[in-house]
Amino acid sequence: MSIKTPKLTVVGAGPGDPDLITLKAIKALESADVVLYDALINETLLAYAPNAEKIFVGKRKGCYAYQQEQINELIVSRAKSQGHVVRLKGGDPFIFGRGAEEIDYVQEFGVETNMVPGISSSLAVPAYQGIPLTKRGSSESFWVITGTTKSHKLSQDVRLAAKSNATVVILMGMSKLNEIVSIFAAENKQEVPVAVIQNGTTDNEKFGFGSVQTIEQVVLEKELSSPAIIVIGDVVQQRAKLASIQKEVQKEFVN
Repeated sequence: MSIKTPKLTVVGAGPGDPDLITLKAIKALESADVVLYDALINETLLAYAPNAEKIFVGKRKGCYAYQQEQINELIVSRAKSQGHVVRLKGGDPFIFGRGAEEIDYVQEFGVETNMVPGISSSLAVPAYQGIPLTKRGSSESFWVITGTTKSHKLSQDVRLAAKSNATVVILMGMSKLNEIVSIFAAENKQEVPVAVIQNGTTDNEKFGFGSVQTIEQVVLEKELSSPAIIVIGDVVQQRAKLASIQKEVQKEFVN
């Protein structure tokens, strides 16, 4: 029996819709001996690794199956004992996914490392709601910011972003929504459109549209919660126009 090379492949699973995984990611799963997967991945993707050991290492609202240090050690131990470990993460692992941290750690133990990018939820979730993050005449750039930093505080970059005309996408920011809208309101942006999209690209997706001034009330009325993405900017209003056009088309078909 040949000894397998200890190997880690960090794989982006995409934002939730299982069809948004890449072919390269599927190939990595098919060759996996062990899959360590997070809470936000679509578990139907595990079928691509029928013969692999599958270990849930995710976290939900502060409830950790494993601490990050334990995950790092588990990757090394499984790679040494079983061969190819696939670390399956939601979205893109290099966008607030700690994928680079895991690669840096295991390289110290002589484990071969690879990375398969995923479609980031920061791009795909707004797109599924028809929201273009950039649009000629409305937005020339966009920020993608974490709502919760390592110190569990709101990123200071939100204050900088609020001063710009860019589209602002905030991940993991629902617990800080009041603080976020206060920052934008302080820049006289009460009327700027806002979207909150929960479980984006999945079958149980929920969403709410409003403005900096109204979005907190919308979130309450629609009972929106994490995991959700907050999109702030004029491009959100572009989506509203698109939706009304689609409704008119649907009416024509019904009639």
